[in-house]
Amino acid sequence: MVSSTLRQTLRKELRLKRQSLSPTEQQKAAQQVYNQLQLLPQITQASHVACYLPNDGEVSLTPFIDFCWQAAATEAHPTLSLPVLHPVCKGHLLFLQYHAKTQMNNNTFGIPEPVLRCPDVIPTRQHHVILMPLVGFDSQGNRLGMGGGFYDRTLASIHDYRVRPLLVGIAHDCQQVASLPIQRWDVPLDAIVTPTRVLPFTSQFK
Repeated sequence: MVSSTLRQTLRKELRLKRQSLSPTEQQKAAQQVYNQLQLLPQITQASHVACYLPNDGEVSLTPFIDFCWQAAATEAHPTLSLPVLHPVCKGHLLFLQYHAKTQMNNNTFGIPEPVLRCPDVIPTRQHHVILMPLVGFDSQGNRLGMGGGFYDRTLASIHDYRVRPLLVGIAHDCQQVASLPIQRWDVPLDAIVTPTRVLPFTSQFK
């Protein structure tokens, strides 16, 4: 109970921090995170990368997405996907291919997502990297999400895969805390990328 209450308190405080960033600060953070991602061969050499569209003050991946789209006609680039609320398995996500002409609609949280088409589904295990938003993080690679548990449920068995996607959290520097109270279902990250640094937690990033 204490852990749950503390997580709720942290979630509220950290959401306010990222929401308080000005549009200029948000744009700068988005460009700096893009610069960091461009330096990681785990990202630049990946074939399938899951992204997200920003909500509630999250760091935008628009510069990275735009680069991948612009590079599509001239060089190797990752195929991008976006999370979609699973229509059958409540509380889970699907990942659908995302390109410049993808038809979008808003989900129940008001977040744009691709219109569900079965041919566009990219299975989770086929991704090389999943870029994930977060509310808070610590230096041990623990992630605090929005509280819905969508990523944790979707990725619960990911470490059982013979070859699995790398999980990379994306955050503002102000979202770091000294230590997060973790739950048994929390899925650890391989790395966290902020505007100023890359924090590696597994051998794939060290």
